[in-house]
Amino acid sequence: MNEEDLISKKELLEMTGISYGQLYRWKRKNLIPEEWFIRRSSFTGQETFFPQIKILQRVERIKNMKDGLSLDELADVFSPSSNMQSMSTSKLLQHNIVASLPMGLFEEVLGSQEALSFNDILTVYVLHKLFGEITREEGKMLIAVMRDHYGALAAKPCELVLIRKMGVPLLFLAESAEQIYFDKNVKWIFRLSLAAAIEELKMKLNEMEA
Repeated sequence: MNEEDLISKKELLEMTGISYGQLYRWKRKNLIPEEWFIRRSSFTGQETFFPQIKILQRVERIKNMKDGLSLDELADVFSPSSNMQSMSTSKLLQHNIVASLPMGLFEEVLGSQEALSFNDILTVYVLHKLFGEITREEGKMLIAVMRDHYGALAAKPCELVLIRKMGVPLLFLAESAEQIYFDKNVKWIFRLSLAAAIEELKMKLNEMEA
């Protein structure tokens, strides 16, 4: 990670108006991942830095959400996993969590199901977000990739990536797509953070249950 992509702890506290105590309380509650606290040498000794875009977005979201949710509830929202066992497809459609077209494509690939696990709900939600940007065949690829491989990465921050070369699509999951390079004939179609999609989905599910 380049130095310009980082923000020091002092700068973070000044920019956001939060206190040292708040920052480390949020860390203890797992609202801010341990790996975002990056120790680097500086002219004053050791100093803590953070990935700038991620930490500023996270602090802003915590500040906006903390009045409506407890810190434990916020920790669940930001966690890449879920304690939810399953939910009926009819309930997901009724509350507009997903639309009927992506749900229909999911069921075309995997068969009709009365209830979906959280990982399957996430798959349909991602498909819902990308519907219209990708072809039906790419949508089927997305369902297969998520079904076959997401379980191995569920506890890790990862991205869903679609590229096309000469019109031929390649869709894959990566722990980080930051250091992946292709030749000039490859077109990036999207890079979607599953952590961000999970946060969005959990917020919608929480609002539905409220």
